[in-house]
Amino acid sequence: MLEGITTAGGAAWMEYNRQSLRGLPRWTQLLPFLLIAAAVVLDIPTPPQLSTFPLLAAAPVAAAPLLSLAGTVAAGCTADLAGLYLVYRHGGRLDFAAVSELVSIVVLTIFAAGVNQLMSRDQRMLRSARDMAEAVQRAVLPPPPARIGPLAIAARYTAAEEEAAIGGDLYAVQRTRHGVRLLIGDVRGKGPGAVEAVTVLLGAFREAADRTPDLPDMLRVLERAVRRLNELREDAETFATAVVAEIGTDFRTLRMANRGHPAPLLVDGERTRVLEPRIPALPLGLGDLAAPATPIDRFDLAQGTALLLFTDGVTEARDRDGVFYDPLPRMSRPVPPGPDGLLDALLADLTRHTGRRLTDDVALLAVVHEAVPSRLLGATPLSGVHPGRPAVRLRQAVLRLHH
Repeated sequence: MLEGITTAGGAAWMEYNRQSLRGLPRWTQLLPFLLIAAAVVLDIPTPPQLSTFPLLAAAPVAAAPLLSLAGTVAAGCTADLAGLYLVYRHGGRLDFAAVSELVSIVVLTIFAAGVNQLMSRDQRMLRSARDMAEAVQRAVLPPPPARIGPLAIAARYTAAEEEAAIGGDLYAVQRTRHGVRLLIGDVRGKGPGAVEAVTVLLGAFREAADRTPDLPDMLRVLERAVRRLNELREDAETFATAVVAEIGTDFRTLRMANRGHPAPLLVDGERTRVLEPRIPALPLGLGDLAAPATPIDRFDLAQGTALLLFTDGVTEARDRDGVFYDPLPRMSRPVPPGPDGLLDALLADLTRHTGRRLTDDVALLAVVHEAVPSRLLGATPLSGVHPGRPAVRLRQAVLRLHH
């Protein structure tokens, strides 16, 4: 299945053309007919020894990437009719030169129709490849639980428009007996290799999240997973930036380790903090297993606080002048309540900054410490299960009967 994703990478030029044409103003669809009109109008002051037939011949060729098959054929037929009108206007003699010009328009129309069909087929193949890539992406990165205790959680994954290959961005949220553990990361590269690395990292994280009591030991598990993957590959240099965080069982403390990843933001009312690590660390796969444990930073997580984690697709997005995007100013202004509103506001601001589609994948993860009823705080949801879902309601009913 993963090998099939490479068809999207091989069709990068098709995606580039499709995105370029999609970004053109709507009036450009009139370009073929404007060429025909220009040929007729310019023929009036043009001396007889000069011909405007090249403009007519260009009309169906210009229509091929801009219009449908019917539109392309219509442009060619209109150009031929305009050519007949010009022949009639110059005396109506269908000599060899006039016939050659009219036939050339017919030939170019047939050629343009073929090009139009090829482009349409390639676009259908590309859409199919993108749909498959998105399906694999959803399978690899399922949405996180919407709520764990007082924590409301949301995630977003926005793929770069210029490529249909799956990127290496990843995130995960898992409730364990040690607390709620979170991961956001970015694997080097794209395509099947990146998907394999993402799958390996997510599997290692989910296993270690339940079994490993300490974050430093959990990071060693992730480090070993990346190193083992490199050993299995030939000439592989896979590494991943990552932030591994843990929200304590009291939901009031945040412990975090940063392995070369963009620093998360902690939004507390009108105050927004950048959670820079005290001691920088290398990305996973580049560290030394024998080195001292990755430093763990600790922060308070008060009610109403929002934790925002993101990949470098956010901080490396540029505007037309090449200025990088900084999420801090937007997060320092009032944002909509809840994690979904926060992420939507950030993505909207990011799009305004770039003024165009994204050139790199973006993964976002937001965790908001909300007030919840005491009955909900007293419940113990299953890992990855919303407390309001039937499985948890059944479990609570069984406990009440037991007591």
